[in-house]
Amino acid sequence: MPVVRWAACVEYDGSAYHGWQSQPHASSVQDTLEAALTRLAAAPIRTICSGRTDTGVHAQGQIVHFDTEVERSERAWLLGTNRYLPEDIALQWVVPVPQAFHARFGAVAREYRYWILDRTAPSALWRNRAYHSHHRLDVDAMQTAAQHLVGYHDFSAFRAAACQAKTPWRDLTRCDVVRRGDWIRLEVRANAFLHHMVRNIVGSLLPVGRGERGPAWLAQLLANKDRRRAGMTAPAQGLSLRRVHYPPDFELPAPALDDDGW
Repeated sequence: MPVVRWAACVEYDGSAYHGWQSQPHASSVQDTLEAALTRLAAAPIRTICSGRTDTGVHAQGQIVHFDTEVERSERAWLLGTNRYLPEDIALQWVVPVPQAFHARFGAVAREYRYWILDRTAPSALWRNRAYHSHHRLDVDAMQTAAQHLVGYHDFSAFRAAACQAKTPWRDLTRCDVVRRGDWIRLEVRANAFLHHMVRNIVGSLLPVGRGERGPAWLAQLLANKDRRRAGMTAPAQGLSLRRVHYPPDFELPAPALDDDGW
């Protein structure tokens, strides 16, 4: 039988998992998904994702691909795999793609969102979806600061020590801070991200929002390229991988996203 390459969109709540990547002694999204696919196919299946997410990070638009000789329809892959997945992981679509498609190396842009709740009382329902700040934050100052990061830059100041990327240069095309009542969201888009890059950007915007630093501080951090001078690494639970973009020739379905949803 010919080998067919399939692409799939995966949504998951990362709260119970030690990140995307397969772990020998811990639960991961990759292992859980591959177990469900393998059970459905009655043959081993390995996946390649668009980008690995850390422990506690969520996704609405994670993209994977896998190769198999097993014959199933799109509907069978979707419904059958979801049947064997836990409730905190769900495939959104599964489609056949050309062999030239690659979930990781074929991606041209990625979008992340980070949620912050800045009121006195925390949210019980969103405890695993947003970072809670006791301090009211100045969103206008944060938005001004964030614009210093837009462009093609060396993001060493926002790069985790354990980052394995060959270069710290990234092209950040969007970095917006938006308020909706007591809720604040950071919307970022880039060709690719460094390890902890979004969470480190959030951790550096928070002092600006609290008035402890001016908006120009972000430009200084970027120029200094020193992670030790930047803000904290914001907690993982506020972060989600929203969408991964590919060349339009592949005609992948778009994720069902709500601008004001999580």
